[in-house]
Amino acid sequence: MKLFQLSIVAGAALLSAFSASATGMVPETSVVIIEQSDGEGAINLKNTDDVPMLLLTNLQNIPDDSEALLAVTPPAARVEPGKSQRVRFIVITPQPLKTERLKRVVFEGVPPQGNSRNAVRMTLRQNLPVIIRPAGLEKDLAPWKHLVWTLSGSNLTVNNPSAYVVRLGQGVRTLPGNADWVLPNSYILPGQTLTLLVQQGQSVGAARQVRISPATTWGYSVDTYDAVLSK
Repeated sequence: MKLFQLSIVAGAALLSAFSASATGMVPETSVVIIEQSDGEGAINLKNTDDVPMLLLTNLQNIPDDSEALLAVTPPAARVEPGKSQRVRFIVITPQPLKTERLKRVVFEGVPPQGNSRNAVRMTLRQNLPVIIRPAGLEKDLAPWKHLVWTLSGSNLTVNNPSAYVVRLGQGVRTLPGNADWVLPNSYILPGQTLTLLVQQGQSVGAARQVRISPATTWGYSVDTYDAVLSK
């Protein structure tokens, strides 16, 4: 997952004629958690630059879930240097959720237009996961332990029978043998089943475990985890 997405196209001759300074809003956490029982959630973003910034907030659906569940306020706000802006996420669905749901939010800090032709300001975007939690669902600090991994021939299948969104790195390794596999996304949704193909030229061998690199719901880093492999 990339927290910063920066795209610059410039020739060497142009770069020698300009000075560049990166701008952006810094979020207080790497993930937004919203409890449906509270009806809303929020995150603070700080302008660490020395100029005012226009903070733009854009909610995005993931390809697997297009249902509108949230509204954001304010969608745009001016933030002075050194100040913070609180962005709220309001639950708009009247239906009780049965499982955790995953969305994404993009924060963009737009700097003022400069008068100097010798300065180029680059806008940084922050793309964070947003997890909406059902009322009454207990917190699970290790939801990846619910995943069921099955190996059949050259196919590796993973199923998430839990009510939790599991976030993890896309690279997967079976042990022993160190065969590498790649997940299509950096998450596995509740009830979702995915089938992976072994990387070309690698042998599955007598694999008995799957090594993954999970991330907690609340954004804490953890060690790799070895799950039992069923056959």
